[in-house]
Amino acid sequence: MSVGALQQEGAAASARLKPRGSSQGGLRQYNERVVLHAIRLHGALPGAELARLTGLTAQTVSQISKRLLEEGLLFKGMPVRGKVGQPSVPLGLRPDGAFAVGVHVGRRRLDMVLVDFVGTVRERWSLEHDFPDPRAVLAEIGQRLQAIRQYLGAAGSERITAVGVAAPLSMGGWTSLLGIDPAQAARWHGVDLRAEVQRCSGLPVHALKDTAAACVSELVAGRGHSVRSFLYLFVDTLIGGGLVLDSRLRTGLHGNAGAVGSLPLGLADAEGGCPPQLLSAASLLALERRWREAGLPADAAALAQALQPPWRPHTEAWLAQAGRAIAMAMSAAACLLDLEGVIIDGVFGRELLQALLDAVRRAQALYDWEGVAAPQLLMGSIGAEARAIGGALLPLYAAFAPDRDLFLKTEG
Repeated sequence: MSVGALQQEGAAASARLKPRGSSQGGLRQYNERVVLHAIRLHGALPGAELARLTGLTAQTVSQISKRLLEEGLLFKGMPVRGKVGQPSVPLGLRPDGAFAVGVHVGRRRLDMVLVDFVGTVRERWSLEHDFPDPRAVLAEIGQRLQAIRQYLGAAGSERITAVGVAAPLSMGGWTSLLGIDPAQAARWHGVDLRAEVQRCSGLPVHALKDTAAACVSELVAGRGHSVRSFLYLFVDTLIGGGLVLDSRLRTGLHGNAGAVGSLPLGLADAEGGCPPQLLSAASLLALERRWREAGLPADAAALAQALQPPWRPHTEAWLAQAGRAIAMAMSAAACLLDLEGVIIDGVFGRELLQALLDAVRRAQALYDWEGVAAPQLLMGSIGAEARAIGGALLPLYAAFAPDRDLFLKTEG
């Protein structure tokens, strides 16, 4: 690259990263979000405790609290009387203060949830399919959004903040592995799911890779409160993941950080043969294939009985294979990122998930960990709805959580 080109590139980078000061309105919004976040983390708190936790003055907290009460985002609890002075009044998040809708478009099912301001799932809907058709999916989303508005009424519908959509980045990928008709997969080519949902809903729409959305749910409502840096794995038809560093979700340049399903499980051979990927060994697809080859049912009912005869021996063979593959992925991730933990969740029950974690722990001893610290292995706390719930939490946090970009703005 020439000197002139380097200078132009440097100037462009400087323009993109140029810090700009925040207006007083931006500072006020940030402080409001700090107060809301403190209450979300610690529960209902009196003004004096909010001031202590946030570092704001008592007068600032009082002004912010008054605005948030007027906006319907906070409520006053019962006064708590102490030994001296006036009783303190705790302030809590008003559940009806805001809502968000989470949509998970999966290869086998569509899930939608309505989440309130405190993160409680108010309503949930699911639709099974062999493989999603974009027109059918969008029609179902439109009908469910209409049902949500009817459920909330006019006043509640006005408090829907946004819709969060969680879907695989490549819905039409891995057709041969999944046994999908290429013509079916091709229907997703050129479909902008975020734009289509925004068009049919009339609401702002946030979109994220489905396993990254599941990672958001774990970060916000699960183990993310105590584990600051972790690799997150979610086992479904295909295994995928997300990455959290310093308590922040990292999506990467193409939104695909943590895409461990594509991790190779070995070296390419001299003739150019590609090694298998993690998803070929540690996905439910591989488990179901074992069942079918043994002449056993491979449906949802079978998944619930995976550790019972006659499925158990075939499930245990899959667990051993998946355990070794995931342990290898853990080792590679730990070498690169020095993680605090690896969290595994999935669409199946806790008993099978615990068996998978046990298999991974046994397999860890098969790898050489010299020179690297092994991260702690943890069970996910959300379960099958993690992707839809993460989709809903994404817009709630985008609208109400502290955002450091209010102070370090970039020019468009």
